[in-house]
Amino acid sequence: MHTHIMPREMPDFARKFGYGDFIMLDHIESGKANMMQGGKFFRQIKENCWNPEIRIPEYAKFNTQVQVVCTIPVLFSYWAKPEHGAEVARFLNDDLAKSIAPFKKNYIGLGTLPMQDTDLAIKELQHCKELGFPGVQIGSNINDKNLDEPEFFPIFEACQELGMAVFVHPWNMMGMAQMKKYWLPWLVGMPAETSRAICSMVFAGIFEKLPNLRVCFAHAGGSFIPTIGRIEHGFNCRPDLVAIDNDVNPRDYLGKFWVDCITHDADALKFIIDKVGSDKVCLGSDYPFPLGDLEIGKFVEEMNLPQNDLENVFSHSSLGWLGVNANQFD
Repeated sequence: MHTHIMPREMPDFARKFGYGDFIMLDHIESGKANMMQGGKFFRQIKENCWNPEIRIPEYAKFNTQVQVVCTIPVLFSYWAKPEHGAEVARFLNDDLAKSIAPFKKNYIGLGTLPMQDTDLAIKELQHCKELGFPGVQIGSNINDKNLDEPEFFPIFEACQELGMAVFVHPWNMMGMAQMKKYWLPWLVGMPAETSRAICSMVFAGIFEKLPNLRVCFAHAGGSFIPTIGRIEHGFNCRPDLVAIDNDVNPRDYLGKFWVDCITHDADALKFIIDKVGSDKVCLGSDYPFPLGDLEIGKFVEEMNLPQNDLENVFSHSSLGWLGVNANQFD
């Protein structure tokens, strides 16, 4: 339920709009391309990052029939002018819907939204619903604004009303300028970003106000669950700072949202399952990127989990989060 895909060709949005470090692809050889950001090299990717057909046998090797696919966070373009961000989102969503349409038994799509503008985001959310997507992916912050900001609440409200699931993925990591060495933004910043997003939503009372909102957080919830003791203690010892918008203990929310299983560590995953329940832990991989679990679920299979827990992690939890029936993939 956590994989990424992008179009094979990206329009030259920078030229069209007259500004910005929009991503383009430079196809350097057959099956390989460089992602270019504002004319600078960002990352090299292979054909499995844009070709849905060749992915299917790759993940079939790991007993996986269906992938949930969503855009790469660097394509969010939240920093763009709202009308341009909406145009980028519409292009990405339409391209995704078209690319996976021939493979209905192998893919589920998640849309992307121009989160920098509430009205445009809700309009695109409705379009994602029309495209048949069961949910959307959003970033852990929106132009450095936390998810508790009032401008985002109507978007979450619309997600609940439309029955659209939400996948929160870390991006635009805090402190990137101060820790560029050693890949620290991805190793340190990403887990912190996800905890930032969860804490923001919990302390703002979003889950209290929207009890039917189905949210899943990437990378096993980042550092939130492992540090729940500290977060709870802060809530108890300084309610004047922490509990100003919601007086419910943050520990009470364990099991009320979903996380994926990407821990790369069996003991860590056992801890996560113990805290939130296997019915709230989904199979994630971050395919096709190397920091992900590219032997999809192999370490989970080797954990000697009860069969019920295995079935939850490998399918039931994701289906529940997305509100999707397994029969459609028969």
